[in-house]
Amino acid sequence: MLVLVATGLACGLLSGLFGIGGGTIIVPALVWLGLSQRHAAATSLAAIVPTSIAGVTSYATGGNVNWVAALLLAVGVIAGSQLGSLLLSRLPEVVLRWIWVAFLVFVIVQQVVFVPARDGHLVLHVWSGAFLVLLGVVTGALAGVLGIGGGAIMMPALSFLFGASDLMARGTSLLVMFPGAISGTVANWRRRIVHLRSGLIIGCSAVVTAPLGTMLAGWLTPRAGSLLFAAWLTFLAVRSTWTAVKATRSARAGA
Repeated sequence: MLVLVATGLACGLLSGLFGIGGGTIIVPALVWLGLSQRHAAATSLAAIVPTSIAGVTSYATGGNVNWVAALLLAVGVIAGSQLGSLLLSRLPEVVLRWIWVAFLVFVIVQQVVFVPARDGHLVLHVWSGAFLVLLGVVTGALAGVLGIGGGAIMMPALSFLFGASDLMARGTSLLVMFPGAISGTVANWRRRIVHLRSGLIIGCSAVVTAPLGTMLAGWLTPRAGSLLFAAWLTFLAVRSTWTAVKATRSARAGA
C-alpha cells in the first residue's frame, strides 16, 4: 500500500511537470512489486484516468489546453487503444519489455535534440486535423501496449509537428489521455489483465501532487524541462534494459 501511494504521489508530480500520464513511473513500480509487464501496463492505464483529470484541470485553468486539437486526437486515441489492448494481451512478455526499452530510448533522444518554444501556437486546418487523428491512433496503440497515457508521444509531437507551446502541448495531451485511458482500461478489464484496486490507489494519490507539478512546469524554461525529463527517462531506461536482459535469459533457459 505504501509503495502504491508513494508511486501515485510521484506520478502526479511528474504528470503535472511534464504533461505525461505517469506510466513511466507506474509500470516499473508495479513490476518491482511483482506484477508481470503485461499486468503492470494494464494497471498503469487505469491509474492514468484520475491522474489525467487532475493534471488537465491545472493546465486548463491557465488557458493551456487546445480543446479542438484534443478532440481530434481523442478520436484517434480511442480507436488505437483498442488495438493496443489486443496486442498487450497477445505479445510475449519478453517482447513487451524490449518495446518498453525502445520507447524510452526514443523519447530520451527526442527530448535532448528538440526544445519546444514557450510562445508557440497550434494552427488547425484540414490537413493538420487529419494528422492529429492519425497521431492519436498511433499514440493510442502504443499507450495500450506500454501502459502509458501517451503524453510522452503527444507532447513532443504537438510542439515539433504542430507548433504548440510546451505548456499548451502538455495540457492538451493530458486532456486526450482521459478518454484513451478509459477506453483501454475497459478493454483490459474484459480481458482480465488489470488490477483495478491498485490502479485506483495510485491514481487517487496522484491527484494530490499534480497541481504542484503544473506550477513547477510554469517556472522552468522549456530547455530545463526537456533535460529533466530526459534524465528521468535515462534512469528508467538503464533499469528497464537490465530487467529485459534478465527476462530474455530466463526465457531462453526455460526454452
